[in-house]
Amino acid sequence: MEYVIRRIGFYALAAWASLTLNFLLPRMMPGNPGDALAAQMQGRVPPETLAAMAQAYGISDDPIWRQYISYIGNVFRGELGVSISAFPAPVSEVIQTALGWTLLVGGVSVVVAFIVGTSLGMVAAWRRGSWLDSVLPPFLQLFGSFPYFWVAMLALFFLGLQWGVFPLRHSYSNDLSPEFSLAFFSSVGYHLVMPAGTIIVVALGGWVLSMRNSMISTLSEDYVMMAEAKGLSQRRVMFSYAARNAMLPNLTQFGMALGFVIGGSLITEIVFAYPGLGYQLITAVRRLDYPLMQGIFLLITMAVLAANLIVDLLYVRLDPRVRRG
Repeated sequence: MEYVIRRIGFYALAAWASLTLNFLLPRMMPGNPGDALAAQMQGRVPPETLAAMAQAYGISDDPIWRQYISYIGNVFRGELGVSISAFPAPVSEVIQTALGWTLLVGGVSVVVAFIVGTSLGMVAAWRRGSWLDSVLPPFLQLFGSFPYFWVAMLALFFLGLQWGVFPLRHSYSNDLSPEFSLAFFSSVGYHLVMPAGTIIVVALGGWVLSMRNSMISTLSEDYVMMAEAKGLSQRRVMFSYAARNAMLPNLTQFGMALGFVIGGSLITEIVFAYPGLGYQLITAVRRLDYPLMQGIFLLITMAVLAANLIVDLLYVRLDPRVRRG
C-alpha cells in the first residue's frame, strides 16, 4: 500500500507539472489568437465587434498569472473553453468527435501488434535456432526500419490507388452516416485495414525482438531450470515461469504505447485523411487555437500518465519484488 501511495503522489505531481507546461507552451509560440483574428477580419469589422468576438473566443489580456489560475480552475470544472477554429463548438465537443477515431486506429494497431509480436517473440525464443527464430525477427526488423510514412504511402499508392483494394481516405463510406448497422461497421472496418495495418507492420518487429531477447535471458534463470528439472510440462514452464517474467519489459512498452495512442496517430491521420485528434491538432496549431491545443495536449499527457500508473501497479502484481524498491 505504501508503494501505491508513493506512486500516486508522484503521478499527481507530474500531472500538475503537465498542466503548467500545457498552459505555458502555446503562449510561448510567436503571435496570439487575437492577432490572428484581427488578421482574418482585415479591418472589415469595427474594433468594438472585434473585441466582442475575442471575448466570445475566450481571448484574454489579463496578466499571465491570472490566466493561469483561471485555466486551472476551468480544467478541474471540466471546462476547456471554446474552440477558435471550430467556433462556437466547445473544445470538449471537438475532442469527443475526433477521439473515437483516434482510439480506434491507434488502439487496434497497438493491441494487435503487442499480442502478435509478444507471442511470436516468445515462441521464437523457446525454439531458438529454428527457422522461426532465424528468419522471422530479422525479416520483421527490416520492415520496422522503414519510416512509417513511407510504408503508409506505399500502401496508399499500391493497395488504394493502383489496385483499388482498399479505400484511399476517411473512416467510412461517404454514402453512409454513423449508425448502429452492419453496413456502417463493415465500412469502418474496411477503411481501418490500411491505417492500422501499416502501423502493425512497422511496429511488429520491435515487439518480437524485445520479447525474444528478454525471454532468452529469462530461460537461463535458476527457477526456470528448476521447473524443468521437476518435470513440469513444457507449456507450463514456458507460460507460468519464463514468459510471465520475460514480458515485463514488453508490458512497460505496451503501457507507454497505449498512453501515446491518443497522440501517436498524427501521421496516420494525415496520410489517410483519417478524422482523428492528430488532424484536429494540426488545424489548431495553424490557426493558433489555444483552447483546442491545450485540450488535446492535456488529453495526451493525462493518458500517458494514467497508462504509466497502471503499468506500475501491474508490476506489483507480476513481480512483488518491486514493492521493496
